[in-house]
Parts: sequence; C-alpha cells; structure tokens
Amino acid sequence: MVLRIKPFLLSCLVLLIATGCSSKKAADEQQAHSNYQDPRDPLEAVNRSIWDFNYEVLDAYVLRPVTVGYMAVVPKPARTGIANVINNLDEPTNFVNATLQAKPKSAAISLGRFVLNSSLGLFGLFDVASRLDLQNQDEDFNQTLATWGVANGPYLMLPALGSTTVRDTTGTVVDNLYFPSTWLNTPLSITKAVFSVLDAREQVMSVEQLLNDSVDPYAFIKEAYYQRKEFQIHDGNPPKKVEEDDAYLDEYLP
Repeated sequence: MVLRIKPFLLSCLVLLIATGCSSKKAADEQQAHSNYQDPRDPLEAVNRSIWDFNYEVLDAYVLRPVTVGYMAVVPKPARTGIANVINNLDEPTNFVNATLQAKPKSAAISLGRFVLNSSLGLFGLFDVASRLDLQNQDEDFNQTLATWGVANGPYLMLPALGSTTVRDTTGTVVDNLYFPSTWLNTPLSITKAVFSVLDAREQVMSVEQLLNDSVDPYAFIKEAYYQRKEFQIHDGNPPKKVEEDDAYLDEYLP
C-alpha cells in the first residue's frame, strides 16, 4: 500500500511532506536546544537521527536532484496537470471524511469537485471546479479522529515521509482504504505517490532559505507540522492560545 500524500500550499508548511530538506546546523546549535524536553516528542533522539538521514542522504542525493530534473524536463503546465489528477483521486477521501465530521457543505463540494473534474476536467487533468469557486476541502481521517477526540500520540519523524504522529499515521492508512485508492494496482499507486512527492518537493524550492536560516531546523519543522495540523482541523480558524501571563493577569482583574 502506498501512503496518500497531498501537496501542501501554505509556504513553509509544505516542507513537512518533503524528506527533511534543510541545511544542517553546527553541533553547538543542536546542543543549545537539547536541554528542552518536548512532551509531544518522547522519541526526539531517534527522530533527530532520522531527520539527519532524510537530509544527508535522501534529500541531498535523491529527492532534490530528481525534482530539479523533473522541473527541467517537464513543462509547468504538464506538472500542474499531473498534480490536478492526483488531487482529483483524493476527492472521494475528502468527501468521506467531511461526511464523518458532519460537514455536509464540505462533503457536497468534494463530491461536486470529483464529478466535475473527472468529466469536464478530463479525469482531473484540469481543475474546472476551482474555476467555479468550488475549492479543495482537504479533509483526511486524521482530522476526523481529532474531531472525535482522539489524541495525537507521540510525534514521529519517518524515513522519507517526514513529520507525523501516531494518530496521523493511522489516519493515512485508513485514507488509503477508500475508493479509488483501492482500485489502483501497485504500479499506479507507486506512480501516484512518486508524483505527489515530486510536486511537494517542487513547492519547497522557493522557501528553502527560510528553513536554512532557522536556529534549529528540526524544531522548526516540528512546530510547523503541529501548526498546520491545527489549521486543517479547525478549517483555517484555529483557536487562539492564551499566554500563561495573560491568564494569570486575568485573575487579578475586576
């Protein structure tokens, strides 16, 4: 089974799906952040090792060079069409999860997008639905589990796949059980996954410097991951977190 991978369009947050591409910082910078124990990340020592492997081997010698070659050989309109086809294959998943989250409007939009893009859009090659103001709803089973009250579980950095959690990984496995993923044979599933990763890595190119300039790239990616997931779960309107100082201050206000 090939994991469902969706391209991310929110600036540096797209880095989460790439294979940990970053400029590795000096050992003293890593040490400066090693004293803090993130309760969300009990496996940080292992996760950081996998992060280094993703960057030093997978991204440096495989993913980035292949993506650069892909961008040089395949014209932008063709790459956009390929990404549209992959996104269209994920619309049934968006529909199912929107339904499970009791979001009838989102479910209807996802169903409409799939019908329109599969027909008028030539099997999703052209995103006709977006031109009719039917925007992608981006619903997955991780968000469904979150709305049902299931906790994240430990943070994980997986080889090649990057940031995730136990809940997110479970959600990804379930999403691959929906139509039409179950209808794709192994070669088609692998092709879908490869082009998804290439599209995601292409989007990273323009924001690489942002990550490179961060004091601790590993922590940067982790925080970006959690922020993006909150953004998804709350449909772009995550609740504002009250600072502890403000909470204490409120106790003394009339």
